[in-house]
Amino acid sequence: MMNNSPTLVLRRCYGEQGTNGVLTYEGRHVCYTIELPDRNNSRRISCIPEGRYQLKKITCPRHGEQIGLPFVPGRDGILIHAANDAKRDLLGCIAPVTQLTGEGTGVQSQRALSELKALVYALWEMGEDVFLLISNQRNK
Repeated sequence: MMNNSPTLVLRRCYGEQGTNGVLTYEGRHVCYTIELPDRNNSRRISCIPEGRYQLKKITCPRHGEQIGLPFVPGRDGILIHAANDAKRDLLGCIAPVTQLTGEGTGVQSQRALSELKALVYALWEMGEDVFLLISNQRNK
């Protein structure tokens, strides 16, 4: 029943300084996202590749309990966590933001993360497997 699983959709726009995205669920806006620029999936300096990923609850020392993407090829430790500047604060993870301010930058990340976690955790509590589908904004 993989196709019926709840799926958040992240449509990205790639820039030299960072990757910006729009995250939706069932067609409704959830938040914006910031990531590192696309550097061919190079560890710690690149956003992760486009694709469909299962989301899992992960606890890590630095960020506590977060939404994780444990099945990214060639990568580990990929989380969705708060950050307002991708180049300064991210090593390949995805940060939700309330508003975009530039390539790879945004504001009110903690607020956006709280809203996103409320949505995903509610789906998990209903026993759902939750997925994230990442694509290029031009491929609608």
